[in-house]
Amino acid sequence: MSEQKVTWLTQEAHDRLVAELTERTEVTRGKISKTIELAREEGDLRENGGYHAAKEDQGRNEARIRELKYLLEHAQVGRPDDVVVGAVSHGSTVTIEFPGGDRETMLVASREEKAHTDLEICSPDSPLGKALLGQHSGTKVAYELPNGRNMEVTLVEVHD
Repeated sequence: MSEQKVTWLTQEAHDRLVAELTERTEVTRGKISKTIELAREEGDLRENGGYHAAKEDQGRNEARIRELKYLLEHAQVGRPDDVVVGAVSHGSTVTIEFPGGDRETMLVASREEKAHTDLEICSPDSPLGKALLGQHSGTKVAYELPNGRNMEVTLVEVHD
């Protein structure tokens, strides 16, 4: 058996995803079905662009419903129990400094949190996110870039 990956969410993100799932299953699904039904009544389905577009919409909607159900089934609300005060964990906001002095403040979280912040999101599963997890302010961390080179950044501040 493979271990399921837990996605940590804030309560706001969890609530937003539940609302999206409800909207897609109770409203959007019905609207798309009605559009398909009306398009079928137009006749020849082989050349019916509205029918084919609605079927594509239906496929995308059903795929997102499956994605949301899986995500919510495997999500945890809050932060991991093993969070160390002052250390980077899921849900931490961090400021890092790149070589040359440029600084960026970002949220270490899943992409599902993006709707609640103007900050850049750093996935805890990304190379940078993995390097930051568990680290404290003042630490230099290295991670591998997509081109295979290593980048070293300084963790300037951890905002909990």
